[in-house]
Amino acid sequence: MIRFGFIGTGRISDWVFKGASEDPRIKITAICSRTEDAAKAFIARHPEITGAEIYTSVEEMAKDPDLDAIYIGTPNQTHRNYAIACLNAGKHVLCEKPFSVSGDEAREMAAAARSNGKLLMEAMISTFNPNFRAFAEHIKDSAPLRQYHSSYCQYSSRYEDLKNGIIASCFQPKTSGALRDIGIYALYPLVSLFGRPENTSANLTVFQTQEGPTDIHGSLILNYGQMQASITYSKVCDSLTGTEVSGENGNLIMDDVRIARKVEFAPHNPPSSGQGPKPVRTVISEGIDHNEYYYEFKEFADLIEAGETESKINSLETSIITMDIIDEALRQNGLE
Repeated sequence: MIRFGFIGTGRISDWVFKGASEDPRIKITAICSRTEDAAKAFIARHPEITGAEIYTSVEEMAKDPDLDAIYIGTPNQTHRNYAIACLNAGKHVLCEKPFSVSGDEAREMAAAARSNGKLLMEAMISTFNPNFRAFAEHIKDSAPLRQYHSSYCQYSSRYEDLKNGIIASCFQPKTSGALRDIGIYALYPLVSLFGRPENTSANLTVFQTQEGPTDIHGSLILNYGQMQASITYSKVCDSLTGTEVSGENGNLIMDDVRIARKVEFAPHNPPSSGQGPKPVRTVISEGIDHNEYYYEFKEFADLIEAGETESKINSLETSIITMDIIDEALRQNGLE
């Protein structure tokens, strides 16, 4: 059994708990929130949680000798301090995306994990989805690769509030914004597949709030030498397109980069000056038989049981590179 503590009792923790509860190795034994009432309310929403300790101090929870691991589901600006405190106390840490608010913070977190010999992993659900794994496995079928495009756009219910001067945490200048909050769903999988680009060019739409500018929409072009990658993201419009990688030997198409449900491969047809038949698509995806958050907890539990301190899929380097790219995109648009 892996004894887990949850820091944060908001919506994301509610969603994540459903996935964690599907792994029989995991037991939630402690809840930390800003108030005792909020922690009690979280437990009341999830009657599967029994006998859990309640904390209002992260430092006190981290000292709990009956905890093996901690999930951090709090605002972005808290991730660094909470993760390092828990790692220094000898706990494994699963940290919600975005990993941190900067590449430098991500490096500090990774250093703390390595110096303490503990597992630290970003809770990015996309890359553990079985259909994304199929997408990653079949990318070689399209090689040599030339283009990669991914879009993740979702109109935010908080946008109307933003226009009326109410700043939700997802639009908070300096610590959040649309790229960190939602653009990361398109960016992180790209980095997990191809690593650090040679250079990045970003064009972001900036909204001026009374607390400073924040990004609400944007696009990035990432240069990988012989392959060009582009991502688009938005919290002010929706997108009905997914992710596609194009190569000289075919195209690989994924319907939704956050939660892939369908992946298809279309082999390249012989040249026909546009007069030949359209490529035939073959479905290579599988069914998803668990809650979408289950797979990150399965990976985390597998790693703990194996004595591993880093995921090969959601590696620390992937988290660092992703935050470095976000830093550069924000810098280019005056949002440092």
